[in-house]
Amino acid sequence: MDTMIGVIGGSGIYQVEGLEGASWVKVATPWGKPSDEVLVGRLNGVAMAFLPRHGRGHVQSPSTVNYRANIDALKRLGCTDVVALSAVGSLREDYVPGDFVIVDQYIDRTFAREKSFFGAGCVAHVGLSHPTCARLSAHVAQAARDTGARVHEGATYVAMEGPQFSTLAESRLYRAWGADLIGMTGMPEAKLAREAELCYACVAMVTDYDCWHDSHGAVDVAQVMATMAANAGHARALVSRLPGLLGRDRAPCPHGCDRALEHAIMTAPAMRDPDLLEKLNAVAGRVLKGE
Repeated sequence: MDTMIGVIGGSGIYQVEGLEGASWVKVATPWGKPSDEVLVGRLNGVAMAFLPRHGRGHVQSPSTVNYRANIDALKRLGCTDVVALSAVGSLREDYVPGDFVIVDQYIDRTFAREKSFFGAGCVAHVGLSHPTCARLSAHVAQAARDTGARVHEGATYVAMEGPQFSTLAESRLYRAWGADLIGMTGMPEAKLAREAELCYACVAMVTDYDCWHDSHGAVDVAQVMATMAANAGHARALVSRLPGLLGRDRAPCPHGCDRALEHAIMTAPAMRDPDLLEKLNAVAGRVLKGE
């Protein structure tokens, strides 16, 4: 199988530079419209697709992003690995603005989003004990270090609904839980990537200390924007290094991300909803066609 890298750009990252044969393409999905068209091309000989999570010009809030359509679109285009770039607040003194953190766990506190491709008529339960791909995350960490960014590996990300930032009580609560980062877009994106049998890694780019920190009585949006602009250069350099690390030829994921649906679908074939099965033709086509 050939590698195709999907990159989901977070706040402040709306394109990938240097793609050969680059073009923006519309991708129709049965889950509605993705956040934007997808920029597709090849980078150093490896196929790549870039999707701005909030749309060019930042027109989607964290709650209005169509996460199902975004993941379906990348799967439909042939992506095998998805690297998500996300701006986050730090819940730790030693994760300072400008640092890059490779996420390996999530606490999902969102409540206003569709979180699964499956449901009535085709029920599935995927394993999520390790919601990111260790193999892909290791490559992403190396790419980040190669840019000169300060990198931390392994962190728990609290996904809040937003769009408002935390209250002080919430910020203190999440620190008491042992969470390391807080953001608004990590979930259900990681859950949906697992359902779509995509390897997924998250690069969290620290922009602020949330409001728990003595020097941050409130999140300063102007400072966040300035830090995002500084982070964007490292993020673009990170993406440019991914093809060389992942390579063109892709072996099966050693952690089974690309086989997550192998024993996940619970509904008996005769009882499945044909309309839902049609909608699942990209994300679950591998297992549905094999039955």
